[in-house]
Amino acid sequence: MKPVYLVDGKRTPQVKAGAELKEIAAPYLGHYLIRHIVDKYAIPHDQVDEVIVGNTGTPAKYPNVGRVIALEAGLHKRTSGYSVHRNCASGMEALSQAYIKIASGRNDLIFAGGVENMTQMPLMFNKQMTEFFMEMMKAKSPAAKLKIISSFRPNFLAPVIAIEQGLTDPFCGRNMGQTAETLAREFGISRLEQDEFANLSHHKAIAATKEGKFRDEILPITAGEKLDKMIADDIGPRANSTVENLAKLKPYFEKETGTVTVGNSCPITDGGSMWLLASEEAVKKYNLDPIARMVDYHFAGLEPERMGLGPVLASHGVLKRTGMKLDQMDLIELNEAFAAQVLACMKVMKDKSLSSRWGIDETMGEIALEKLNVNGGGIAMGHPVGSTGSRLVVTLAHELKRRKQKYGLATLCIGGGQGGAVIIENLKV
Repeated sequence: MKPVYLVDGKRTPQVKAGAELKEIAAPYLGHYLIRHIVDKYAIPHDQVDEVIVGNTGTPAKYPNVGRVIALEAGLHKRTSGYSVHRNCASGMEALSQAYIKIASGRNDLIFAGGVENMTQMPLMFNKQMTEFFMEMMKAKSPAAKLKIISSFRPNFLAPVIAIEQGLTDPFCGRNMGQTAETLAREFGISRLEQDEFANLSHHKAIAATKEGKFRDEILPITAGEKLDKMIADDIGPRANSTVENLAKLKPYFEKETGTVTVGNSCPITDGGSMWLLASEEAVKKYNLDPIARMVDYHFAGLEPERMGLGPVLASHGVLKRTGMKLDQMDLIELNEAFAAQVLACMKVMKDKSLSSRWGIDETMGEIALEKLNVNGGGIAMGHPVGSTGSRLVVTLAHELKRRKQKYGLATLCIGGGQGGAVIIENLKV
């Protein structure tokens, strides 16, 4: 297998759903990132082999977001583009496919990442309203149409919420927040622990923004209904967050006995991220200066009702594949879908008696807080589902470069009972 280089990675600001990015359709959260990197490195528009983009809420208007992004970015029409869907890890799946294609020698230059406008995920008609419209279309005479109209009932207008359905597992029947409640109970994670973790995420993200730590990874975007706003920072982290205020929020997913709230969970978010991956030959040919090398990746599955533990299995898998140890990782980005889920992963990783339930017959080790999500995570910054898998790697690579540290692990849980993980090596040590 040939080495695979991460040349440059950029992302949009991540913005809470319904806010400044609500008018920007999914493809336009990715195409300008590619255009920027192409221009920066003077890459001929006809030399990119492929564009691979993670996306979960496929817009009806853009059924193949990856191809639309490739063309909108000004790449040659013969550059193929496609979209991938692995729920929360769709952006990481895009990176993994690019990795395989370059490592095997099939391709030399690939753009891979993810985009998601969760604001624009639709409200849909329910079955009764859909059938009402179908009957109206089939009615031939005014009398027949009138008869159909008279059958209308107000409850026909009750919408089906696409995002709610998408976040509910069809096998265990539990939504993602309820799976976090399962982990909180099983591993004895208190409400206070969750709120303290969430509060820390906000303050780390606010500090990183103030210190300009995201400047190298965020590419400002033009937004607003009239495209008259320039958004350069994440909109979501709360400077006024306190544990006391978080404690006032009521449980959201299990009203009576739960501990998971909207405050210790990631918010619904819009955003995109993109990487240029290259072979060694392409690096030399185009005089590229890669940030990092993608060492390897791994995906693993487990029971859907405990999907939040996916990072444990995926991280174990990629460490085993590479012959590396957890303590070799200088930085770790573990997506904060829920505080309970991250804390559960940390408990299982350091306790062999717990991890053995999932066939891990060794103690992986303890994740030191000073290595974990050092600039905040999904609870503060949000989780645009199709993008997060690649966004984690963008943030990780830039922070490794800034600190001149060598190895990093990016990992996340995946709705449906999976986990994904990637190890990268910083080349700017």
